[in-house]
Amino acid sequence: MNEDDRHAAGMRNRRSVLGDAHVDRAEARKTPFDERFQHFITRNAWGDIWESRTIDRKTRSLLTMAMLLAMGHEEEFAMHVRASVNCGVTEEELSDLLMQAAIYCGVPAANSGYRIAKSVLAERAADSG
Repeated sequence: MNEDDRHAAGMRNRRSVLGDAHVDRAEARKTPFDERFQHFITRNAWGDIWESRTIDRKTRSLLTMAMLLAMGHEEEFAMHVRASVNCGVTEEELSDLLMQAAIYCGVPAANSGYRIAKSVLAERAADSG
């Protein structure tokens, strides 16, 4: 794929995983200062990595959340918890991921993950009910 094709594939994946509203907000906030970075993320993360079919989307979502939690990237973790439903991740699977994180990342990381996930899940329930 050339760069334009990777960007187009990346945008499709971003919208599929994160949702149109999220991507539209991100695109509206883009400035000349961060435009190159936004294109980089779209081409490389979403156009190369998320486009790959070697790992299914649900597994990729779980892996992404685990890595973000392990690295302490709470804002990105929350974003991917919101998006995980679009990848077929269940609440039970998310909770199991957090239990495993307690062992491999530490209890404080899992505690933060549960706090964030509970907040995101409550938002989701309020929006749908």
